Amino acid sequence: MEDMSHHPDFVVQFWGVRGSIPAPSSETVRYGGNTSCVEMRVGGKRLIFDGGTGLRVLGEHLIKQMPVEAYLFFTHSHWDHIQGFPFFKPAFIKGNCFHIYGAIAPNGATMKQRLHDQMLHPNFPVPMQVMQSDLKFYDLFPGDVMQIDDITIETGPLNHPNTAMGYRVTWQGRTAVYATDTEHFPDRMDDNLLYLARDANILIYDACYTDEEYYDPKSPKVGWGHSTWQEAIKIAKAARVKRAVIFHHDPNHTDDFLDEVEAQVQAAFPNSVLAREGMILPVV
Repeated sequence: MEDMSHHPDFVVQFWGVRGSIPAPSSETVRYGGNTSCVEMRVGGKRLIFDGGTGLRVLGEHLIKQMPVEAYLFFTHSHWDHIQGFPFFKPAFIKGNCFHIYGAIAPNGATMKQRLHDQMLHPNFPVPMQVMQSDLKFYDLFPGDVMQIDDITIETGPLNHPNTAMGYRVTWQGRTAVYATDTEHFPDRMDDNLLYLARDANILIYDACYTDEEYYDPKSPKVGWGHSTWQEAIKIAKAARVKRAVIFHHDPNHTDDFLDEVEAQVQAAFPNSVLAREGMILPVV
């Protein structure tokens, strides 16, 4: 982990960096096997992005710091982004408060309804009503801009099946962007993504595949809703991003494979890294 002692006021910590399904094994120890969950600690506030299985690990950490107030933002409700929520211990404890944000799904379901429904019988033993913390739900629409004290949070649409939303967090002139589950366009860059990522200090980007995998004639991934590390670098350069963070690793990508990817990424865009569980990055 990086020393954050000089920049404790705006940091990003990764609790789950895997996409699609948890991938625990002896070959995923260094990068981690938990699904999407990213925490930003910004000016004394705690912002959490997505509730994959990494949210359970974050919850174990927060138990030691109660009472907890946090702001939880969902990109969308595919399983790997919500499956940690029913196992998020602080949500079951009275005195904690969670502000929960997400877009309305194409079928009209709110984020509250979708989180509620995944905990119903026969899929889960206890309903969401068992959670004793104060859960406050808010609907967001792509393009919305909101303030939490002096933190500005912008939203934008991402190119993903059944839709997804990206987030841009700015505080005291520094910006971190969370843009996972998005697929690049074949003939142009995504203007919404370019705008969201403009001049960001950190861009966390869905690079589930390599170009070779994405365009593999035997098993192409076109239309699956995810991008490549090569596209991440193109976006980062075009949007004048300082540091790209490759995120949402494919469950089949081992530590050794990801080491090779990181070497290629850093050769193409030197200040970039691959996301690892536990990694802490100061936003500078």
